[in-house]
Amino acid sequence: MLASIFTAIALNPLLGLIVLVSFVFLAWNLTLHWQLYQTSKKIKLLFKGTKVADLEGIIFEQIKRLRQTEKSLEELNNFCRYLEKMSLKSLQKISVVRFNPFNDTGGDQSFAIACLDAENDGFTLTSLFTREGTRIYSKPIEKGESTYPLTSEEKEAIELAQVKGTMMAKIKQAKTKILAKKKK
Repeated sequence: MLASIFTAIALNPLLGLIVLVSFVFLAWNLTLHWQLYQTSKKIKLLFKGTKVADLEGIIFEQIKRLRQTEKSLEELNNFCRYLEKMSLKSLQKISVVRFNPFNDTGGDQSFAIACLDAENDGFTLTSLFTREGTRIYSKPIEKGESTYPLTSEEKEAIELAQVKGTMMAKIKQAKTKILAKKKK
């Protein structure tokens, strides 16, 4: 039977052309149906979970979401700037120096504490331990200096706090650089 079809096509070239064109159209039709099926799957996925039924509505919904996201991002940036300003004023550099102010008493029971912010403003808190009792003194610090005379222990505590703060800042910068490289 197949041989008779080929013989008929060979004897009649017009019939052969019709069969060939039919196969081309059939292949073209199948390709178009496959593309239509793929497109309809994508459209169903696009419209899934939305309240709107057309593409224009989805675009407007996405624009609305984008504007809300931009607004939220701006609020977060403002809050971040506020936190950054607050963190510069918070106590960041703290050190303790223990000492013995008197040679005749035992142990380093006295201490000087320096508490500074990012701009080296803050205070010192000094405790002197004696046989009669303990005395506590506080002195304000501005830009690493005080309007009151500082003891050598208080100066040492301030210097230690500044050094620790500088080291912590360098560590934070290094961490930031490492995280930035990882994100790339």
